[in-house]
Amino acid sequence: MDQVRARLTVLFEEPFWIGLYEREANGRYEACRIVFGAEPKDYTVYQLLLERWNELHFSPGVEAVPSEERRKNPKRLQREARQATRSTGVGTMAQQALKLQQEQGKLERKDRSKRRREAEEQRQFDLRQEKRKEKHRGH
Repeated sequence: MDQVRARLTVLFEEPFWIGLYEREANGRYEACRIVFGAEPKDYTVYQLLLERWNELHFSPGVEAVPSEERRKNPKRLQREARQATRSTGVGTMAQQALKLQQEQGKLERKDRSKRRREAEEQRQFDLRQEKRKEKHRGH
């Protein structure tokens, strides 16, 4: 049987409050960043998840690292996390997933603007060609 884990962490990231929604299912890890603005109340967060669930944009799934069931000492966890972020320099799994989502969005925007620019250039070219034909047609 597949296990599904989900976790929502609300934290203050200058200058806004954000929610980091993480889910792990079928061995895939996905993350979503929700910007709240002002400090959200519990009922606001709950209402947002209920009403706008379909609008959340999760990062592409990355291979999830199986987590250990045995609880570790919180101080040891903190020390290991600090060492891991120092040595790799790539951040947490959520940060990696969000970075991947950001890069994909950037590529999509770039592609969309390129298509829009090419369409405008084609329209201008067609207008020039039409104008030339009009000049040669004779009145």
